[in-house]
Order: sequence, then structure tokens, then C-alpha cells
Amino acid sequence: MNALLASTPVPRDLPLPLPVPEWLLVVCLVAFFLVHILFVNLMVGGSVLVVIAEWMGLKNKRWDALAHEIAQTVTVNKSLAVVMGIGPLLCINLLYTMQWYSANALTGHAWLLIVPLVIVAFLLTYLHKYTWDKWSSGGRKTLHLLIGITAMLLFFFIPLIFLANVNLMLFPSEWEKVRGFFSSLSIGNVLPRYLHFMAASIAMTGLFLAGWFGRKNADLAHLGDFTRPELRRLFYQVCAYVTLGQFVLGPLLLFTLPPAGITTQVYLIIFSGAAVGLLTLWMLFGELKRDDTRIGSRYGLIVALFSIVVLGMGSGRHVYREAALAGHKAAIKDRTERYAAALAEFNKNLAAAPAPAEQTAEQLFINCAACHAPNVKLVGPPLTEIAQLYAGNPDGIVTWAKAPGKKRPELPQMPPMIHLGEANLRKIAELMLEKGAAAQ
Repeated sequence: MNALLASTPVPRDLPLPLPVPEWLLVVCLVAFFLVHILFVNLMVGGSVLVVIAEWMGLKNKRWDALAHEIAQTVTVNKSLAVVMGIGPLLCINLLYTMQWYSANALTGHAWLLIVPLVIVAFLLTYLHKYTWDKWSSGGRKTLHLLIGITAMLLFFFIPLIFLANVNLMLFPSEWEKVRGFFSSLSIGNVLPRYLHFMAASIAMTGLFLAGWFGRKNADLAHLGDFTRPELRRLFYQVCAYVTLGQFVLGPLLLFTLPPAGITTQVYLIIFSGAAVGLLTLWMLFGELKRDDTRIGSRYGLIVALFSIVVLGMGSGRHVYREAALAGHKAAIKDRTERYAAALAEFNKNLAAAPAPAEQTAEQLFINCAACHAPNVKLVGPPLTEIAQLYAGNPDGIVTWAKAPGKKRPELPQMPPMIHLGEANLRKIAELMLEKGAAAQ
């Protein structure tokens, strides 16, 4: 570990107190992140299902009507995803300031592009939603579908930027290898995590839509011949088969997980979550075997089991993050404490040192002599000219020296000399007027 940290950038922190206890920030981070990622899942997964259903609707209008209805949920979920993202962002800024901002800086342009990409994606989503009927009947259906695909692809790319940043902050020892966003994708196991996220988005959206269209007060009249049991079964199938695929992607994610944060506790959380996931999957396929009158009766239980799995994933992610960054956080704390001790010692010695002897006007004028000669123009005007401009007005010289402007285009602007102090500047001004008058 010591050898690893020796080659790792270790910034110095500012020893400022947290606004609330650290444990409360951790709880808020996990809870807020899970709520945020739920709506991100529904936004991303919803955009996928909208595009698929609209494409199927080119041959069968019933699917186009279903796609339009799903699109109504995407715009709501994307707004909630943005609003609910503020909480975890604030928490991670406070808990992992050094690592988070370092990762942001290393991914550079991609990180800065998030806001404009989000704006474009949202505008395209609204355009896609509100032009549905007009463009579908106006011979522009292909263009309408392409707009939906473009918005979907943007929704695919934006989470990848976030994921790359969150992943990169876990591995400070790899920071020096990063040369922008795309090189950061080779750090850790970004791509397996991304595939797992995408599959989770579709599965969660399937489960959500099974409940959304399966609720008793759902208005299905404009969905043609789709029935409530049929829609429940359809989206249960989406959820069940994609969740089954997660049991392939899950081991891939686990086996590619860098060992930096692997602990026994992480394994216990992962395998406990997998066990609950298997039970959830068994119940999902059991629901699919039920007849139309009974399908959906276990929806609440399935949602509860999914919630346990998701909570386990969120907790496991935080445990892994803490273990991966433990050494780096300790190194930052040690460097910060050593710097504070050195600064305190310096201030102590400075306070105990005798006051420096007062400098004479001649000694102080050394700061000005390189630019101002008695009667020869160097970088600045000669003292004879200064004496004529400020005759009997040393305070005018002091004012100018503290905040000089630029009067002569052929000469460079004088740097401010306020660091010398007003009393010393007054000595220099009086000497300049005396020398300038004598040289005339």
C-alpha cells in the first residue's frame, strides 16, 4: 500500500468541518443516489422501449399508440431524475471532495458537455412527444422515429460520463494515466458496470410499466385492443428476461471489479443481494404463468424484493468505495495534518523573530531603480519628469504606485507596488522628488 501511495497524487485538503455528521451524509448519499438512479433508469429504459414500440408501430398501429403512452412517462421521469440528482451530487462533493473534483478535471471536456447534452436530449424528447400525432399523420414518421433514436442515444451517453467519473475517483493511482474522457474508460471496470446499468434500466422500466398500466384507474381506451392483463404480462416479460440476463452480467461485473475495494463485507452484500434477486426472478416467472384474472396480484411483493436488491447494491457500492479510497483518504489527512503543523511552526517562529530593521529611502528605491533613472528614460520615465509631474505632491506618486494605469503606449504598464506598504512608498516618493529636482 505504501509503495502504491508513493506514486499516487495526494492533494492537501482544507481542514473545514462538515455541515452535518459524516454518518448522516453517508446515509443521505446512499438514499438520495438510489432515488436518483431509479428515475434515471426509468428515463433511459423508457426511451429504449419507446423507440422499440414506435418501430414496431410502423407495421402495427397498436404499438405506436403504446409507444406514445410510454413517452408520456419519459419526460416526467427525466425531470425527476435531474431534480433528485442534486442531493447525491452535494453529498459526494462533501464526502469525497478531493477524489470527485480530481476525476471531473481529468475527464475535462466530456464533463463540461453534460449540461449542453442534457439540454439537447430534453428538447429532443419534448419535440418527439409533442409532434407525435402531427408528424405521424403528416408523412414524417421516419423523421419522428429518428428524433426518438437520437434522444435515446444521448440518454445512453450522458450516464456513461457520470459513470466514468464515479469510477475514476476510486482509483487515484491511475490518475496519471488518464488523458481525457475516453482514456478514463480503461480504468477499473467501467464497461461491465455500464452494461449492468443499462440492463437494470430496462428491467426497472418493465416493472414500472407493469404497475403503471396495470393499475385499476389506468385509462387504456386509446391503446386500441391492448388489455390490462396483456400489458402486465408484456412488461413482466421485459422485466423477467432482462433480469435473467443480469445473472450473466452480474458475475462479469464482479469478476472484473478491481481488488482495491474488495472486502468480505462486499462479498456478503453482493451474494445476499443475488439470493434475493433469484427469489424475485422466481416470483416474476411465477407471475407469468398466472391467468389473466390473477396476474399482477404479487406486484407489491415483487417491488419490495426488488427494493431490497437495489438497497443492497447501493450499500455494497458505498462499502466498496470506502475500502478502495481508505488509503488515499488517510494519506490526504496525513499530508494535511503535516502541513498544518509546519504552518503553525512557521507562524510561531515568525512571531518570535525580531522585527526587521527599518529600511532607508535609498534602500527602498532599489525596487524602482531598474526602471527609473535620474535623467534618462529607461522602462519608465526619468525622475526629472516625475518631479515635474508631481512637484509638491508625493501622495500622488503613492496613489499611482499602488494602482498604476497605462498612459504611454510605447512603454509597458508598471506593476503595482502596494506590497511595499504606504509608509515605504511615501519615503520613495519624497526621495524621487528630491533626486528629480536635483537632476534638473
